[in-house]
Formats: sequence, C-alpha cells, structure tokens
Amino acid sequence: MLDGTQAAGMQRRREVTPRVIAVSSGKGGVGKTNVAANIAVALAADRHDVMLLDADLSLANVDVLLGLSPRFNLSHVVAGDVDLESTIVEGPRGLRIVPASSGTKSMTELPAASQAAIVQAFSALARHPEVLIVDTAAGIGDNVARFVQAAEEAVIVICDEPSSITDGYALIKVFSRHYGISRFHVVTNQTGDEREGQELFGKIRRVTDLYLDVVLRHIGNVPHDAYLKRAVQEQRSVVDAYPKSAAGTAFRDIARRLMRLPQRNAAGGGIQFFFERALQAGEAATGRYA
Repeated sequence: MLDGTQAAGMQRRREVTPRVIAVSSGKGGVGKTNVAANIAVALAADRHDVMLLDADLSLANVDVLLGLSPRFNLSHVVAGDVDLESTIVEGPRGLRIVPASSGTKSMTELPAASQAAIVQAFSALARHPEVLIVDTAAGIGDNVARFVQAAEEAVIVICDEPSSITDGYALIKVFSRHYGISRFHVVTNQTGDEREGQELFGKIRRVTDLYLDVVLRHIGNVPHDAYLKRAVQEQRSVVDAYPKSAAGTAFRDIARRLMRLPQRNAAGGGIQFFFERALQAGEAATGRYA
C-alpha cells in the first residue's frame, strides 16, 4: 500500500501534461514515419521521457521500421483484450512505443465508444511521458486531422517531388480552412543539402503566403545520407545506429528546436487531455464539409 508521499508523487506523475507533436505528410512515401521515429529517439537520447504513438491505425509500420515484434497493439486495447500497458514496447534509448494494427480497416472507422476507450486507456497509464510523438497516417482524413488538431505542434514532412509539394500544400489548406490549424513546422526531407532544403521550403511557403492565413516555419532539413538508408535496411533509427551521420545530426537538431518552442498547452490534465481533445475534434468534424 502506498503511503501519502508515494501516492502524491504518483499523482503528480499522472498529471504531467506532455508536449504533443504530431508528424504528418500530404502523401505517403516521403519518410514521415522515419522522421517521427528519429525525432522520438533523438529526444529519448537527450534524456527526455518520450512515447511514440503509431497513429496510422490500420497501416502501422513504426514497429517494422525499428525492428520490433509487438505481441499486442491498439486494436487489442479497443477489443478489451489487454490494457494499454501490455501493448507498450521499449525502443532505442528507452523510448516507449505504442504500436497500432496493420491491415485492420475497422481501426480507421472507430465509433465514439471505442475512441473513448482509448482515451481512458491512456489516462490510466502509471507514468505519463514528457513528450508524446504522434505518427499520423498520410493524407487529409478525419483521423489524421483529429490528432493534428489536438496536438500542440504540427510537423509536416515534404520532399522535393511535385506530388509531395502539391499534397503538402493541400494538407495545410484543408487543416487550416476546415480544422482551424494555423501553425505548421515543415521538415524538408531527403534533399541534397541545407540550401536545397531552404529552396524546397520556399516553394511551399510562397504558395501558402499567397492563398492561406497560416504561419509556416522551416524546423529543419534532413539531407540524403547513405547511413540513413543503411539504418532503414537494418531496421534501426539512424540517430541510434549512426548518431554522427549527417541525417542523425539533422534529426537531433530538429528535436532540440522542437523542444525549445514555448509550450502552449501547459494546463494540467495529463495525457488524457490530448486524447479528449482529439475525440472532441472528431465530433466537431461531423458535417464539416456539408
């Protein structure tokens, strides 16, 4: 049985309000999950208590990227088979990972009761993280918007391909006009160097400045790097496998810039506060395009 001091300490831990960062992209194939995972590992390496949520609820791949074989995932929590603690697997540098399911279409169409069950599951965690990284699905679906709208910071990943730039702009347009999200941090990925990254960011910023009322910030650039490709083949994060590589250094810089941003949702309420906001965002989205 806990004494008063222990109970108070546990209560304080449970009430930690995490810094929530959602990582999204307009299209698949631009390295979004790699960006999310490496930011998470970089923060864990800097001694932050970090949780990585695979929020691509039906096509999960964080576990594959990091060479993990989870026994359970969020679909088992929704089904009532296990509690959330049973799904968490440990990744590099003590990173805690909540895996989602792969190939489960029903997870993209969760009813309100199932969404509420996820909120309750996270609120019951014994230890809430300092930082929650949410790797969303690609595209502009309601599930993606729900997580981005509820998060504190929205990170958009683009690469120097016409479809990536077009789809990235479309995502920002929909999120700003229909979901009230007005601030985005852009990661330019797989460019030749920093100058090319700045030029790529300039392409999307020029269009948003013309047509949208949003604030875009270039939070960092990840260059082409053979070590990054090698890390993917080894199913490891490049930050952990090759920390001194160009890509590893870039991810650590991005992670530190994100942590230097002023925390906007500093009110108490713990991690369930984020998931409750996500649920409310989903309810508010009903009929948004009507």
